[in-house]
Amino acid sequence: MTLLQPIPPVTSAGIARALPEVLAVDLDGTLLRSNMLHETFWSAFGADWRTPFAAAARFRQGKAPLKALLAERSSVDVSVLPYDAQVIAYIRRWRAEGGKVALVTAADQRLANAIAAHLSLFDDVFGSNGVRNLKGPAKARFLVERYGAGNYAYMGDTYADAEVWRNSGHAVVKSRSARVRATASAHHSFHAIEPPAGSLHGVLRALRPHQWLKNALVFLAMLGAHQFDGETVLRALGAFVAFSLVASSVYLVNDLLDLSADRAHARKCNRPFASGAAAIELGLPVAAMLLLSGTIIAALLGPMFLLVLGIYYVTTTAYSLALKRHTIIDVCVLAGLYTIRVLAGGVATGVPISVWLLAFSLFIFFSLAAVKRQAELVDAVKDGKLKIHGRGYHPDDLALVSQMAVASGFVSVLVMTLYLSSDDVMQIYPQAELLWGVTPVLLFWISRVIFKAHRGEMHDDPIVFAAKDRGSILCGALIFAFAVGASMP
Repeated sequence: MTLLQPIPPVTSAGIARALPEVLAVDLDGTLLRSNMLHETFWSAFGADWRTPFAAAARFRQGKAPLKALLAERSSVDVSVLPYDAQVIAYIRRWRAEGGKVALVTAADQRLANAIAAHLSLFDDVFGSNGVRNLKGPAKARFLVERYGAGNYAYMGDTYADAEVWRNSGHAVVKSRSARVRATASAHHSFHAIEPPAGSLHGVLRALRPHQWLKNALVFLAMLGAHQFDGETVLRALGAFVAFSLVASSVYLVNDLLDLSADRAHARKCNRPFASGAAAIELGLPVAAMLLLSGTIIAALLGPMFLLVLGIYYVTTTAYSLALKRHTIIDVCVLAGLYTIRVLAGGVATGVPISVWLLAFSLFIFFSLAAVKRQAELVDAVKDGKLKIHGRGYHPDDLALVSQMAVASGFVSVLVMTLYLSSDDVMQIYPQAELLWGVTPVLLFWISRVIFKAHRGEMHDDPIVFAAKDRGSILCGALIFAFAVGASMP
């Protein structure tokens, strides 16, 4: 723990004391690298899509009633919340040196009680009660009534705590804001805890730019038709940017809805919102901004592309809210979302999508979606879990899901083989016979991906895995070489 000054001794009653006996600690942004109002909203929203409407109606009555409603409807697992280790260490030292600690938060009392019971660090626990919102001046009045002016120390992180610090006998601040630090340091006794690094980098990571690789599927229609004029390329690039912006918007919302599930996952617990590296309250505004930007670009590409992008957004939102919890349906939806990108590329560029391309896309993307679930099930079996958190699958389903991945992947190779035998190929490629080299490479790659997943060596997303895996990159290079050779006059 890094403190700007050491904590003066806190001794038992009857001995001269340098600090008040009681340390009141704020929750949101101080003890917790998150905000319980937003945590409960997204938890409740994930369980019931009607939550925003109920929350808007309750908000008219005030913040305290709203917090009570969300606390009642949510199911936040307090054991995996992103607590600040520095703050916890400070509290433990305060207690070890004879002081008492109270959790005093604007979060609902039920949540405060659950967190206090989990941490076992507090002598008293006070939160909002559905009528009184224990924040700012209300919190200051409460602490003065409870302990007396100057008879408590207070640890907070925002300017909203100004009056609380003004009435305290000791200020502890966890903030990089010069204004907040100046407000807290106006007291004769002041300490500062360095907060973790800012959340801008965390928000950028939450956009998952590495996942934009999937949106390169919008170029398939153009590549398959060998149509590389300036307008077609420009419209394809516009489609790629629009899909990337909207996809990142969806990723943000998905991460907010999946907070508890991500925190229970060995790797996903490091995602920015789950770990507290990104401020949870930034999630929705940034998602809205990305969605608006993507929609504007889509509108410039025409109403049909805007419609396809709208279908993608609605489907992905439905997937995040409900469909991902249903077996088989989730895999079908994931395969469909990949295929929609291919269709969108055709709509944006005006290049017709062949039946062969659609059939191949459906089968290979169904296989990769099944591989994604296969990898999660393999991890679940290793960890001894009875069920994948937030999904409808059980470890016993592993064999069946693996068979689905193999069967669909091999059917996609069959579709490719039939396509190479068609008259369409002879008309497009002067050296069409060279394309037969694609079939064994594709068969090898699909088999390898499934084998990697079976061994637990697969990334959560097989597309991202393929972009980093040397074997996959080599296979892609071979397929590209065969395609270029076949195109030579």
